[in-house]
Amino acid sequence: MLLQAPRTSLADSAANSIRAEIAAGRWAVGSRIPIEPQLALLLGVSRGTVREAVKTLVSRGLLEVRQGSGTYVRSGFDPSVSLQKMRRASLRDQFEVRRALEVEAARLAAIRHTAKDLRNLKSLLEKRGVPDAKDGGAGFIERDLAFHLAIVDISGNLALAETCRFIAGYIKETIASTMSTSLPEPDIAAHEAIVEAIASRDPDRAAEAVRAFMSPMIEMLSQGAP
Repeated sequence: MLLQAPRTSLADSAANSIRAEIAAGRWAVGSRIPIEPQLALLLGVSRGTVREAVKTLVSRGLLEVRQGSGTYVRSGFDPSVSLQKMRRASLRDQFEVRRALEVEAARLAAIRHTAKDLRNLKSLLEKRGVPDAKDGGAGFIERDLAFHLAIVDISGNLALAETCRFIAGYIKETIASTMSTSLPEPDIAAHEAIVEAIASRDPDRAAEAVRAFMSPMIEMLSQGAP
């Protein structure tokens, strides 16, 4: 039975109740959910609140509205929930996930790269530069992120690339952490070592270069830094 929404944050609460039904499998992917008046009655809210809740879930890809037919469950996966859970993860956890993804990306990039890919990677590294106090380092973070995402793109694995872009916000947080804490900022030599390892077409060397890049930061965080 649906939980009636509390009086505060009615639309969010209604959306959470609908999301819970989908997550529990009571409203399966592809099925039609109750019509708006029925939902309003089940949730104990107004039709306007239901409309707003449905709109939220449509924007997050869980529901879809079919004109003249009704509202259907489109997906059981809500990426916003995963992002909220990741936000509670520690910085060490975020670095470990990043290392896992980028090690595999570098391995594949070593095997699949083209001459054009390498030229682009070297160009991005040249543009990376250093943090600028005028923008609080924001430009540097974006340039550094572009370099690392380029390696992921060179891997030729779309799922890997999309996963990294999905968590790009957290990757930027790890980059920013090396500028605002006692964590060691990987220098230009560490970045060049990754490029050279990819260029060698040796996947094990490329993977090791990324591990060597990430490990000092993870080790310091494991010891309680910053």
